[in-house]
Amino acid sequence: MQIFFTDNEQETEELGARFAEKLPGGTVVAMYGDLGAGKTAFVRGMARGMGLSCRVSSPTFTIVNEYLGDRELIHFDMYRLSGADELFEIGWEDYLARGAVCAVEWSEKVEDAFYGDEIRVTIEKLGDTRRKISIEEAER
Repeated sequence: MQIFFTDNEQETEELGARFAEKLPGGTVVAMYGDLGAGKTAFVRGMARGMGLSCRVSSPTFTIVNEYLGDRELIHFDMYRLSGADELFEIGWEDYLARGAVCAVEWSEKVEDAFYGDEIRVTIEKLGDTRRKISIEEAER
């Protein structure tokens, strides 16, 4: 497990960018953290690190946002779902089959949908802007 500390939203985005630069397609990034912890800021950085120049926003109401370019990032927000069954209903396996990087906010709501090979990113609030970000690779 790697642990990082950031002191503002920009640093959280920068960490997300460095993290995603070499992520292979098909990677699932399971994200954990309280409301306002910085999950979407981290995903904004991931998009930039993947070479995508799109506007990244939280898909709280749409459930899924797709960011397309030379690489593909699919951004899920599970906050409004009641469990993994609903994720499968919206086509989870089809998204996985596309080979895109999938960033999943509120992963604790859908852990049954994961296959054990996801990367776990946990963002903890340590103050108004300070964050502790833990990145745990799946055991292979």
